[in-house]
Amino acid sequence: MNKFGVWLGQGLLYAALAVVIAIFSRWPAYQNLAPDRALIKISISHQSQLLGDCVEQSPAELAKLPPNMRAPKRCPRERSPLTVEVDVDGKLAHRQVAKPSGLSGDGAAVVYRRLEVPAGKHHIEIRMKDNARSEGFDYTRSEDVDLAPAEILVVDFDAAERRITLQ
Repeated sequence: MNKFGVWLGQGLLYAALAVVIAIFSRWPAYQNLAPDRALIKISISHQSQLLGDCVEQSPAELAKLPPNMRAPKRCPRERSPLTVEVDVDGKLAHRQVAKPSGLSGDGAAVVYRRLEVPAGKHHIEIRMKDNARSEGFDYTRSEDVDLAPAEILVVDFDAAERRITLQ
């Protein structure tokens, strides 16, 4: 086959591919949020409390176990489900009960949600419960925020300080 024809065909193919890429890089137009909207992102990954208490093992119970399993305390692995509720302007906007990850239910529970709200002033209340054995919510935060158009407010949990954060 003619080398010039092969090179010409390959050049035309690359040019056509470049045109297709150029077209799809500008069209269709993508808009993440409407101009008058803001976004509240709930992004929490948290290891909740253990479902049960640790139990001291007696010397007789320890003697029955293999040497590599003779821990003085036996603690359950399962963790409590994580409950998160978010109110925006006094109305429940999101409620989720997240189960712990892992085969034994001993990992972190993850909550991720995007809430689109009109830009402007809002009263936000966040409640989180990480202990199935207690009544009510373990952590709460209530705050008035003024969200600009296209602003993103991230709701998270700081495990070191044991508090809900708004960023």
